[in-house]
Amino acid sequence: MAQKFTTREEDYSKWYNEIVSRADLAEHSDVKGCMVIKPYGYAIWEKMKEVLDAKFKETGHSNAYFPVFIPKRLFEAEEKNAEGFAKECAVVTHYRLKGDPNEKGKLIVDPEAKLEEELIVRPTSEAIIWNTYKKWIQSYRDLPILINQWANVVRWEMRTRIFLRTAEFLWQEGHTAHQSKAEALEETEQMNTVYADFAEQFMAMPVIKGLKSDSERFAGAEETYCIEAMMQDGKALQAGTSHFLGQNFAKAFDVKFTDKDGKKDYVWATSWGVSTRLMGALIMTHSDDAGLVLPPKLAPIQVVAVPIYKTNEDLLAISERMNELAEKLRGKGISFKFDDDDNRRPGWKFAEYESKGVPVRLALGPRDLSNGKIEVARRDEKTKEVVDFEGVEAYIVNLLEEIQSNLLNKALDFREKNMRTIDSYEDFKERIDSEGGFFLAHWDGTEATEEKIKNETKATIRCIPFDREEEQGVCMVTGKPSAGRVVFAKSY
Repeated sequence: MAQKFTTREEDYSKWYNEIVSRADLAEHSDVKGCMVIKPYGYAIWEKMKEVLDAKFKETGHSNAYFPVFIPKRLFEAEEKNAEGFAKECAVVTHYRLKGDPNEKGKLIVDPEAKLEEELIVRPTSEAIIWNTYKKWIQSYRDLPILINQWANVVRWEMRTRIFLRTAEFLWQEGHTAHQSKAEALEETEQMNTVYADFAEQFMAMPVIKGLKSDSERFAGAEETYCIEAMMQDGKALQAGTSHFLGQNFAKAFDVKFTDKDGKKDYVWATSWGVSTRLMGALIMTHSDDAGLVLPPKLAPIQVVAVPIYKTNEDLLAISERMNELAEKLRGKGISFKFDDDDNRRPGWKFAEYESKGVPVRLALGPRDLSNGKIEVARRDEKTKEVVDFEGVEAYIVNLLEEIQSNLLNKALDFREKNMRTIDSYEDFKERIDSEGGFFLAHWDGTEATEEKIKNETKATIRCIPFDREEEQGVCMVTGKPSAGRVVFAKSY
């Protein structure tokens, strides 16, 4: 009997966890709150990393690496940043273990190996990087500094979910230094646009670009730009952030430069990042009850071919044709796998690659071979058709482009159907639970009103959209004036 899996409608959270498992993406570690990213899951992350890294370098950034440990005094230097992350910090207090005198084979902390200064395991790297930049920057000639690092960070989360929120996760964090406020703001906006373009062009995931409210802003920033995506359960997911740090970190670490006129001033800063949370976004944007659905541009395997045969002669003949096709497809930059493993039946393979979200599946048997035909199945629509083998590589190229476009259009359509304009707070409180989605509502701009909405509904302001229409109105809660609508939603 085939195993019955949870549907999205039955239990979205359980459905998500089953997709992660069925697609063999990741699993929980014995380290509480941490995950093991398995080879197939890591291959998707590598594709993301490869594309983003190229985009960073195209915009003038270079990669570097900074220590995972931050001396506590440096971490405390920028007060808002330290306070914002204090509850999530892991702290190293000792540097050595020793044998337990009371129990053979056991280890205890050596009390004589206590560190003179405690070390924070990085939750983010502004402190250690800006302490370093102080040594690098003296003159305007040293600016701008455009650095990115690919790293892991630790934030001691109590409630975790694979990819979306774990105690340790992978990410990239850009940290830049500039001569002027205008230059730093331009950088902040540029990187937010880079993230949005990546989300839409490669993940096929539409996003809203905007500003975070004061209470949702990154600790230590003057402004936080973000991209917000809607998942298939109507909840929002913050997919990337870019922060204008002003001169806050430069002042905290006394990072000054001499300008062309010989005057000294503090440096202007930005930071920006995305993480393996994008893996969760990818899963929840496109997947269905049959398993993972991947946009072709990020699929580790874009095309898989399964032979249908009874004799070795059949397999040899099919393999010969598939090897020819493989060479043509790889020449076009398409990743291809020919699965001739005779330990698994074709039906099992079909289900396996469907679960893993491989965009295109080919099947070829002796009859197809003699007729010059091949079966082509597309994962996004779960349809298949028989086409001519001659010229099938061009057909596949076009099909992959069509699948990529179709996934974006489907996600856009879903978001548009779940964007709700609302003016009544009573209606909002009812519909945020019963319908979900993004609610466009007027807000009076105060943290008190924002906090009231959050406490009463668990919804937050996801962003103040850059492209919102200027629309005079009144706050749905207080009736006070509002210059435009903001996006409210429940979120991950």
